[in-house]
Amino acid sequence: MAIAKAERLMNLALCLLGTRRPLSKRELRGSIEAYMEAGSDDSFNRMFERDKDDLRELGLVIETVENLEGETGYLARRDSNRLPPITLDAEEAAALGLAAKVWQQARLAGAASGALQKLRAAGMPEAEDSYDAQHSALEPRIPVHETAFEPLMLACRDRRPVVFDYRKATAARPETRQVEPWTLECWRGHWYLAGWDRDRGAERVFRLSRITGKVRSRAGAFTAPVPDVVTVRETVESWAGETATRSARIRLRAGSGYPLRARARSVREGADGWDELEIPYGHGLDAWLVEFGPDVVVLEPADLRADVVDRLRAVAKG
Repeated sequence: MAIAKAERLMNLALCLLGTRRPLSKRELRGSIEAYMEAGSDDSFNRMFERDKDDLRELGLVIETVENLEGETGYLARRDSNRLPPITLDAEEAAALGLAAKVWQQARLAGAASGALQKLRAAGMPEAEDSYDAQHSALEPRIPVHETAFEPLMLACRDRRPVVFDYRKATAARPETRQVEPWTLECWRGHWYLAGWDRDRGAERVFRLSRITGKVRSRAGAFTAPVPDVVTVRETVESWAGETATRSARIRLRAGSGYPLRARARSVREGADGWDELEIPYGHGLDAWLVEFGPDVVVLEPADLRADVVDRLRAVAKG
């Protein structure tokens, strides 16, 4: 069974690499013997999708193109799948090895290990043992617990639109979002996706922990241009008031709201079980304060207090 699958993957890769134009599923089925023997169309479609995903996992860049008749075709351009000459010194190789260790506890561990193996096969020198021993006491880790991370990471890499259900902080129920994913970034222990929201016709940032259900891929090309540099961190910071020039005064229940305390410009402890904080105020702060529920009371400014009250009422109504 393993030999048969390996042969099928090799044949599919050769077909995609050898074509000058995108090949449809129908054409690929007629060119590969294993697909001819697949039986029903459903069996073939499942087998083809698994094989395509396996090849992408192995590093083959497969493009999805829609022709004038609306039929989807596939190809793997040679210039996109050719590794350029690698020239790294021992220190650069050691830095890459340390970077790969970041993902050992995440779902990218296999991809990071495979990338190092390919680079070493292309001539990258091995990292010296002294370097590993020197840095073994402190090793970086990036935790990835969200099930949406892997499909979104692959969608960003392959430039594939996705659909998922997303629950905003102030919403009682999730909404379906159609997104063209650009990049993923970790900020203060949480993963965020930046992309183009097709329904809203604008750039949006989504927190992965608020994605419910499965992330579904969609065929077709992106409708909006992908920026050269997408900085999710700056966008999230601006939404959370990190870059604000104004200040807000809030009351915070003692022993709660540690993220707010960490950002506070001043904290005055109260004797009634509540503390008074001065925090930066910018766009999106009202949505963040709502997440702390009854532990936060906004004192001023009045417009922020009104926005928080409106959001709480919307949540209460469901």
